[in-house]
Amino acid sequence: MRRTMMLLGVVAGFALASLPGAARAQSETQALVDRATLTVQEMLTEGDPNATRDVTRLLGQARAVVICPRLFRAGFIFGGQGGDCVLTARDGAGSWSSPAFYTIGSASFGFQIGIQDAQVMMLILTNKGLNAVMDSQVKLGADASVALATIGGGIAGATTTAVGADIVSYARTRGLYAGISLEGSLLSSRSDFNNGYYGRAVATRQIVVDMQAHNPAADPLRAALMRFGAGGSSAMAPMAQAPGALPPMQAAPSGGAITRETLR
Repeated sequence: MRRTMMLLGVVAGFALASLPGAARAQSETQALVDRATLTVQEMLTEGDPNATRDVTRLLGQARAVVICPRLFRAGFIFGGQGGDCVLTARDGAGSWSSPAFYTIGSASFGFQIGIQDAQVMMLILTNKGLNAVMDSQVKLGADASVALATIGGGIAGATTTAVGADIVSYARTRGLYAGISLEGSLLSSRSDFNNGYYGRAVATRQIVVDMQAHNPAADPLRAALMRFGAGGSSAMAPMAQAPGALPPMQAAPSGGAITRETLR
């Protein structure tokens, strides 16, 4: 009897010990989604109005978008950059999916010195680009063509650079580097984040194309994308959508937007 009670105590101890870790993981993924929402709001309302107009126009045509709230880059001869991102795609009815989670990173060598912190949005304009990103890992500039521009850097009319591109990347940077390049960066899916955020094993395609996974806490992000991307019409044919896909959602009023104060 005593041995049974001890065994039950050990099992219960393991179960209790696992709860804080799961809670931390859920908190981490939700913080990333909230910061992605804030990134959309800031990048499409602040800075060079010509640049924000270009981004908004392309968002209205995009098949999907990858949002990296904080891409950190540092270097002294040897350098590197990396950060966590979310991917969400739009169906034929104009509704955005719940997010799938990614990480991005690269290394470089050469004459470089400085530290840079950037917000990045990668607008995926074609099904080819979305299919490449939905692979477990994609090397930007190799597996999908990428046209690059920096928001706030005087890129009026930059939509002309998007002709023929699968992915167009916009960044808003702070720091010592003059700009940011994603060429050669590896974009890799985070299945651990996906599984933790939705409470079950779920693949990226199930989340962003089939829309078989949904977390209501991501609705502010979906609403922000609907609100800012409502001005354009998608130029590409939508991917097939599963019969059980989520219905289109209505954009939330701007008064409920996430702010930096709510993230503190």
